[in-house]
Amino acid sequence: MNVADFTLNLATWRAPMRFAAILMAGITAGSMAMAVEEPKFDILTQDGSYEVRRYAPVIVAETRVDGDMDAASGKGFRLIADYIFGNNTLAATGTDNASEKIAMTAPVTLVPVVRSEKIAMTAPVTAEPVAADASMATATQWRIQFVMPSQYSLQTLPKPVNLAVSLRELPTRTFAVLAYSGLNTASRVQQKTDELTTWMRSRQLQPVGAPQLARYDPPWTLPMWRRNEIQVEVKNP
Repeated sequence: MNVADFTLNLATWRAPMRFAAILMAGITAGSMAMAVEEPKFDILTQDGSYEVRRYAPVIVAETRVDGDMDAASGKGFRLIADYIFGNNTLAATGTDNASEKIAMTAPVTLVPVVRSEKIAMTAPVTAEPVAADASMATATQWRIQFVMPSQYSLQTLPKPVNLAVSLRELPTRTFAVLAYSGLNTASRVQQKTDELTTWMRSRQLQPVGAPQLARYDPPWTLPMWRRNEIQVEVKNP
């Protein structure tokens, strides 16, 4: 075998190996996502990819950021990740330099925020765009939220050092949900939001909050295995 033949055979062998490595990375990412804690809920209605869910109370860490969906998501994620990775204080210890790492949960949520909305100062991760029409495609301000692990209460959670991050407790709520896979562009998220809105009308479900985008997987997950949801809080059916 000459050098040219060997090089060709080596390249032919490497191509499927590279694909297998990418495939395994995607499977590993999916397994990691399934290992993290997610909010508890009961399914009240199921219709294909559509569901109505009643969620148990949760505590969230949240922040508000400006920008389009991608920019706000990245900035908000970094702010709250900084908090859960140790930029916090343990008030119960009575010392200023004690901190604690908090386990990651899923999903990370982005929600368009209506400008007139008032939000209680408390803290999954959510990003909420603030716009007059709360549109996913045109919003310029967002609320980003991480759900805190269920082992904590507001009294036992470490306190954020950065005042841009706050903690709050959310009560039992009911959501209409549309699940889908793939990448999230602003136009696609708006399309899925419109599809969920149409389905809600067909079921006579009345929204009581802005739509929010929930993302369950790390960014290296292959698009076909990514779990995404559009969620809209509704009055109890």
